[in-house]
Amino acid sequence: MLQIEISKRADGAGVLRCTREDGSVTWQKQMKHGAHFALHDLTHYAVETALGYRRGFFGLIAEGWEVEDTTGKGVRGPLPAEAVEVERIVGLFDSERGSGVLWTLEEFNQFSPRLLTAEDIREVRSLRGALFQQWSGLASGERVELNFKPASAE
Repeated sequence: MLQIEISKRADGAGVLRCTREDGSVTWQKQMKHGAHFALHDLTHYAVETALGYRRGFFGLIAEGWEVEDTTGKGVRGPLPAEAVEVERIVGLFDSERGSGVLWTLEEFNQFSPRLLTAEDIREVRSLRGALFQQWSGLASGERVELNFKPASAE
C-alpha cells in the first residue's frame, strides 16, 4: 500500500508526497508547470488504478523507487516496459484534456501502446474526473489523500 498526498499551493501547483508501507517517504515539490503536474499525477493514479497496472509510476514508488528515479535517468536506470506503457497512456489522457475535446476510442487506440476498450476509457475518465473535481475544490494548503495498492501479479 502506498499513501499519496498532493497538497495544493497558493499558485495552484502541488507538492507530491508518497509514504510507503515501511514508512519511508519520497516527495517532489512541483515548481515549473506545477499545476499541470498535479493533474498529471492524478491521471497516473486513475490510469494505474482503473487499468490494473502494477509497475507504473505509483507502483514503482511503492516498490521503493524515488520520484527522481522515475525519469529513467536515476540510479535505478531505465524504466520497466510497463512504466513506459503507463506513461504513454497517461500522456494520451493529458493530451485529450489539453485539446478540450473528448477523444473517440479509435483516436485513443491509434496511439495507445495497448488496445483500450470503451469501458477502460470510461473508467479512467470517471475516476480522473472525480479526482479533478476534488482537486479543484481544494483551498491553498489543503490536500488530496489517496491510497494506492498495486494490482496483484497475474
